[in-house]
Amino acid sequence: MLDLFQIGAIDSCNGLLPLVKVIKKGLFPIVQLGIPILLIVLGTFDLGKAVISSEEKEVKAAQSRLLKRFLYAALVFFVATIVSVLMSVIAQGGEGDTTSWENCWRAAG
Repeated sequence: MLDLFQIGAIDSCNGLLPLVKVIKKGLFPIVQLGIPILLIVLGTFDLGKAVISSEEKEVKAAQSRLLKRFLYAALVFFVATIVSVLMSVIAQGGEGDTTSWENCWRAAG
């Protein structure tokens, strides 16, 4: 019977496939979706409180914070894609076996 470490030794991740799966299937979706949603919801609450307070200065400050949070949310959402593209460009220009990380990432899919 094959042991977990034996299975890990023959995969393209050198035994790290379970960890890569947790990152790809668990951590990335939380970062890519959860954080932007949280930023937008918090910005909306801030703007709502400022509108209820009826102070023009507070409303302008809350609008500015909301706009910044929208931009941060967009950046966080696309960070996984940006990192993947950069790593693929680096892998194409590197020396040696630079595709092993890419094979590992695909195997976790």
